[in-house]
Amino acid sequence: MTRAADLVWAREEDEEWADTVHVRLVLDHDAPAGLADEVLAEAHQIVREAGLPAPEVLGEPEAYARTVAAERISEKDRAKVDSHGLTPGERVCASLGTLGFIGFCLCVMHWFEDGLWVRGSWASVAGWTTVVAVVSLGTLAFVARAAGRIRGMWGFFTGAACAFAGGIAVATNAPGERLFEVPVPVLMAGCAAWTVAAYAFPDATLDRWFAPRPHADDEQWLARLEGLLRGRHAMPAAEARGHVREARQHLFGADHERAEDTFGDVEVYAMRLAEGPRKQQRIARHKLYRAAAAAVVFTVLAVDETLETGHFSGWVACYVGAAGGWIWTLISEWRDLRKPGRADKAA
Repeated sequence: MTRAADLVWAREEDEEWADTVHVRLVLDHDAPAGLADEVLAEAHQIVREAGLPAPEVLGEPEAYARTVAAERISEKDRAKVDSHGLTPGERVCASLGTLGFIGFCLCVMHWFEDGLWVRGSWASVAGWTTVVAVVSLGTLAFVARAAGRIRGMWGFFTGAACAFAGGIAVATNAPGERLFEVPVPVLMAGCAAWTVAAYAFPDATLDRWFAPRPHADDEQWLARLEGLLRGRHAMPAAEARGHVREARQHLFGADHERAEDTFGDVEVYAMRLAEGPRKQQRIARHKLYRAAAAAVVFTVLAVDETLETGHFSGWVACYVGAAGGWIWTLISEWRDLRKPGRADKAA
């Protein structure tokens, strides 16, 4: 199949039209992998045969993307993704790939600030291993939540807490003498390899890891429904349990019909229950809370680094820049949430 990047459009406005369609399909409509390329290849053929600009033949790009999404993205496809438009496997790959990229950037900063060599001890090895373990387990906890696996989420969080406590204990008591020296480019290569491997790992395999076992009975189906509503669709626990209670009452009076026969696929049913303006408001609030937490973390890191070094260093500049970016995001999300149109919809 021809990729969108390989298509050669006759006019610059056609290329801009295609770029807009591609972005809208991916960002607004969570198009499954390959659909945007397939749609644009078909549009390219139509425009070439017509000999007219794409907007004249196919309409405005935003409207065209909406039409394509309504016709060709099934409910089952839309139900598999979380509020960020990612499946569990895609979210794991993106998170671990981001972790590798951050490690690469930290290596570059160390090279500029502290020189070519990284000196390690048992204490530093334990400390950095703890950081990687805690961040990885925390990431998996959020992925499990987005997959509707609430118990799995708490299991990963428990593992992260144990790794943190154990790592701190080891790092505190481990010898601090120099153990080895490694050139920064070697660590940069390792971080780059980690990032490439994270994005190269098959998403479908990771999706299967987070997929639940087939539902043996109605109680498992209902438990899965509650997990999806609370996790993937960010619904408050009380509201999610209310929907589950209504479904259970319906099944009780339905001559013992199976839940899957009555309501259909649990992921699709959960999506239908959660859709609407209130879901957008819930997602916006979660983004607001995340931005606030990140801004606080980077502000604390900047203050701590300044107090420890006693001067404004490159590390402080990075922390201040990151804190400023998250503060700007926080303000933007807050303004977006306060817009009258969104508030009216939520009501």
